[in-house]
Amino acid sequence: MIIASDLDRTLMYSTRALEELGRPEDTVLKPVENKSGNWVGFMTETGYSALKQLNRQSLFIPVTTRTTEQFKRFVIFEKEIPLTYAITTNGANILYKGEPLTDWSDNLHSLLGSKAAGQEELLAALKKEGFQFDGQLKQVEKLFFYFILNCLPTASDLLAVRELVALYGWRTSLQGRKLYLIPTLISKGNALDYICNREGMEAIAGAGDSVLDWDFLRNCRNRFVPRHGELVDKLETSNVTLTNNLGIAAGEEILQHFQTMLSLKV
Repeated sequence: MIIASDLDRTLMYSTRALEELGRPEDTVLKPVENKSGNWVGFMTETGYSALKQLNRQSLFIPVTTRTTEQFKRFVIFEKEIPLTYAITTNGANILYKGEPLTDWSDNLHSLLGSKAAGQEELLAALKKEGFQFDGQLKQVEKLFFYFILNCLPTASDLLAVRELVALYGWRTSLQGRKLYLIPTLISKGNALDYICNREGMEAIAGAGDSVLDWDFLRNCRNRFVPRHGELVDKLETSNVTLTNNLGIAAGEEILQHFQTMLSLKV
């Protein structure tokens, strides 16, 4: 059985996310992400134990917008929780036992030129319409980009940007202070479908917090969304299960739901 999940602000939480979303006073944290010798990402100890067990009992697939290099900062996946597959760079890359599946990524790169405008063209169109973002621009493997915003755009501006970039084959997702702009063709859902077909297995459950996660969640039999997630305001909640908790406690709750799915063999 395949179980797929986003990581950041779904199962794992940065120091900033912990400050923003809080955590129960009696929570014991497990450090899971190391950057330059510092622990910068966490789960609850209970959640971490549940993830280890889940990985033994199912084909667990992390699905993340992070680059492969950023994903590898989650040191628990090196030895403690060995993975068969991981989807990185919002679906642009699939790792199989730690190595990229080049057939997948090469095919995607060949399609992008004809299916989406280039970044420079898109930025020029946004500037022409008066959209300039107060923040630092970050490039992701020459595939897409995001802004680390100093101030958040209004809901009406965000909608206008979303409608404009769609004309160029792109889309947006606001995750905390990060505003992502990504070609529509780069999709977590397409990558997960590829793995499901490759393995001849179904994704029985998935979890995610952002609009970009809906690409793969809609193809999972059971869907879980943390109550603090971007998706909560974007979807009819009748087709997903919202967590009762916020923040890192929601990550633990989602893993408990996954364990229930396995025990019921749904």
